[in-house]
Amino acid sequence: MKANWQTKTLGEVCEIYQPKTISAKEMTADGKFPVFGANGIIGKYHAFNHEEPQLLVTCRGATCGSINVSLPRSWITGNAMVVRPRNGNLDLRFLEYLLRGPIDLSQAITGSAQPQITRTNLSPLEISFPESLPEQRRIVGILDEVFARAATAKLNAEKNLANAREVFESYLQRVFARAWMIAELVSLSDLATDITDGDHLPPPKAPTGIPFITISDINKESRIIDFGNTFKVARKYYENLKDNRRPKFGDVLYTVTGSYGIPVIVDTEMEFCFQRHIGLIRPKSSVSSKWLYYLILAPQLRKQADEGATGTAQKTVSLKVLRNLLVPKVPVSEQKRVVQQLDALSSETKQLESLYKSKLLALEELKKSVLRSAFRGEL
Repeated sequence: MKANWQTKTLGEVCEIYQPKTISAKEMTADGKFPVFGANGIIGKYHAFNHEEPQLLVTCRGATCGSINVSLPRSWITGNAMVVRPRNGNLDLRFLEYLLRGPIDLSQAITGSAQPQITRTNLSPLEISFPESLPEQRRIVGILDEVFARAATAKLNAEKNLANAREVFESYLQRVFARAWMIAELVSLSDLATDITDGDHLPPPKAPTGIPFITISDINKESRIIDFGNTFKVARKYYENLKDNRRPKFGDVLYTVTGSYGIPVIVDTEMEFCFQRHIGLIRPKSSVSSKWLYYLILAPQLRKQADEGATGTAQKTVSLKVLRNLLVPKVPVSEQKRVVQQLDALSSETKQLESLYKSKLLALEELKKSVLRSAFRGEL
């Protein structure tokens, strides 16, 4: 450690306590002061129990150990542990960076069903900091500048990522807008030999056998099946399924419940089956699987699915609605031309997405690296 730094426990240098909790009934919509709970502001109240901003550690629930800073004149509840430096020897912002960075708060978490942090567990954690308050503030200034630049770079990368996706979606809309104008409109069932869904009976799980996929096994961004965590069913169960409930190469799956409208091309000869919340569209020989896939992604079809979906807690596109979606019927040559164009743009979009995601990961690593350097006294 660098000279003129000291190591103390949190309990030695900070006051640690849980304020009084108020119930949801006590909060009022017209309250003047924000109420801070486990995850930030949860309501308003007619009074405040802290004049100054306070450093808060979530002490209960799934986000146990996360960090927040309250606003001036706030009511802080007992679901947030206040960690307040004593005697003015430790800068609050420096402490915030410490707790967001090198201090492993998981050491203070107990319980599994209901994780929690207590003052008894938090107090013994050791922290290192410069003895000089101006030095602490100098380091905070450097970290503020680095994190502000990283935040700007992250915002730009996220905008670029969104723009790349918007370019693809805009082109997709234009392509199919043209098809809708010049082609004969038919029902989706006219382009398929079968449109069905998975078995409605609960599948009998087996230690080995045929993979059985659910909606959770479909990656919503990449629209690819992840077979890594699927459970298995016995081969006999699989063989007793009707042929149109056993996916074949070139079929297009379509999620019909919850996160509905996600298409997946079956691009494997591997045997598998699927739950009833997933539909299967088996295209006719005159219909390209890729064309059908892009067609389902088109906003013109999404709009029809949205209008036909029923239910409240979980929206569902019924097989009747799916079969009757209006779609353009175009020649195979036109299908191939459009697929070629969309494939090229999709590939370019994925490359850009990969680039921007790499930038976002690099920014997060940069922040971690700067924090490590700061608290080793290397800034």
